[in-house]
Amino acid sequence: MAVTTRPAGPLVAVLGASGFIGSAVLRELARGPWRIRAVSRRPAAVPAGARAAVEVRTADLTAPGATAEAVRDADVVIHAVAHIAGDTTWRIGEDDTAAERVNVGLVRDLVDALAARPRREPAAVLFAGAVSQAGPPDQDVLDGTETDRPAGAYDIQKLRAERLLLAADADGVLRGASLRLPTVFGHDPGSTARDKGVVSLMARRALAGEPITMWHDGTVRRDLLHVTDAARAFAAAARHTGALSGRHWLLGTGRGEPLGAVFRQVAALAAEHTGRPPVPVVSVEPPAHAEPGDFRGVTVDASAFRAATGWRPRVPLAEGLRGAVAHCAAVCEGSPP
Repeated sequence: MAVTTRPAGPLVAVLGASGFIGSAVLRELARGPWRIRAVSRRPAAVPAGARAAVEVRTADLTAPGATAEAVRDADVVIHAVAHIAGDTTWRIGEDDTAAERVNVGLVRDLVDALAARPRREPAAVLFAGAVSQAGPPDQDVLDGTETDRPAGAYDIQKLRAERLLLAADADGVLRGASLRLPTVFGHDPGSTARDKGVVSLMARRALAGEPITMWHDGTVRRDLLHVTDAARAFAAAARHTGALSGRHWLLGTGRGEPLGAVFRQVAALAAEHTGRPPVPVVSVEPPAHAEPGDFRGVTVDASAFRAATGWRPRVPLAEGLRGAVAHCAAVCEGSPP
C-alpha cells in the first residue's frame, strides 16, 4: 500500500518495521529522501509528516519466498527482526527451533534471496546485532575488537546470523554490516511496540507498587542507549554503507550506568506518578537461568562507529528514563510485571 507519492531516493526495506527498534528506525528514515518498504507481520504505522515515500507491506517472513519478495529491488535492507522469549526476559532455550528459524533462518533466507538477484550493484544490509554476542566481558569497556565467546542461546544465534551476513559480504553477494546494540530502552514517538527490556520491566513493577529486584548488589553497570539514538544510528549507517560494510560495529553511549542507581531513579520517577513513596530496590537470589554476563559490567566504546558515520547519542539518561516511566504510566500502569 503506497501512502506517499514522492518516488525519489534509494529503496530501503525495513524488516521488522512494527517492532520496538524497527518502528523507531522507520520514523527516523521517514524524515529523509528515501523510498521505504516497511515489512512486518502486522501493519507498520506510517510516521506522521513522512517526507519519504512509504510502502507498508504485511508478511510472515518465515513463509517460503517471503523474504525474497520483501527485499525485491531494495538498495538497502535493515534487518531488525528478532525472536525473544517474552515480556520479561531475552532468554531462549537452546532447543527453541522457532527462535532459530527467525534469528538465524531469516538471515540465511536474505542471503539466498540477494544471491539470486540479477547481477547489479550488491544491496547493503544492516543487521541489528547485540553487544552481548561477545559473551561475558573480560574487561569493563568493549570496543568491538574482543574475541566472541557467546554464552546464551540468543547471543549464539545472533552471532551465527552475523557471520552468515559477513561471509556473504566477503563473497560479494551483498555489502553487509552488523550494528551491535547494547541495552536499548525508552519511548520513541515512532515506536509502536512496547519496550520489553529491563528498564520498562522495572518501571512497570514500580508503578504497580512492586519492589524492584536485581540479582546483584547494584554496582553492575550497563550501557543504556535510548531507542531514538539507536534509530538514528541505523539511519546514519544507511547513509554510510560503503564505509561500514564487512564488519561489526558497536553502539553505545560510552557510559556504564550502575543498575542500582538507575533503578532508584526509576522508582523515584514512578512515585511522581503514583503519589506513593518510591518502591524499594532490593537484591535477590539470582534464578537458575542467570548467566555469567548478568553479573559483569558493560560499557561500550563506540568511537569507531562515530568516526565512520558522525553519529553520536543525544538523549540524556535522565530524560530517557523520565520519558520511559511516563509512557509506561500512560499505557501499562497496573499491568502485571
